[in-house]
Amino acid sequence: MRWQATTPRRGRPMGAPTVVQLSGELDFPSAARTNSRLDPVTAGNRPHTVLDLRQVDFLDCGGIGVLCRARRRTRAHGGRLSLVITDPRFLRILDAVGLTGTFDILDAPPDTARLPDDGPCTTGCDGSVTAAAAPRS
Repeated sequence: MRWQATTPRRGRPMGAPTVVQLSGELDFPSAARTNSRLDPVTAGNRPHTVLDLRQVDFLDCGGIGVLCRARRRTRAHGGRLSLVITDPRFLRILDAVGLTGTFDILDAPPDTARLPDDGPCTTGCDGSVTAAAAPRS
């Protein structure tokens, strides 16, 4: 799984959302690492976070748990969490587990965005870079 955040743009208003792009598998084996990377992004005062799942190709109960944890943490800090989902399979999964109305679902990330404090991060097969979740094998 790769972790990528959008590049900040000049002239954007304060409070722009942090957009985190995930790719690969968002699953039970990757959940702990993904949570540890998302926790700082979903903390702070009134975090506005967008998780871009357009490049995620597998989602299981562990991945659903990651999404619910991020939503719970964001709301506990008075913030907002949205998901970018274009894959109808993932929308059906959310519907099947009764979470369709729980998340704000977007077709694309917003134009205004900023990097998480630790910047973008990608993962390679050698595991030399900390990642949000495991790469697809």
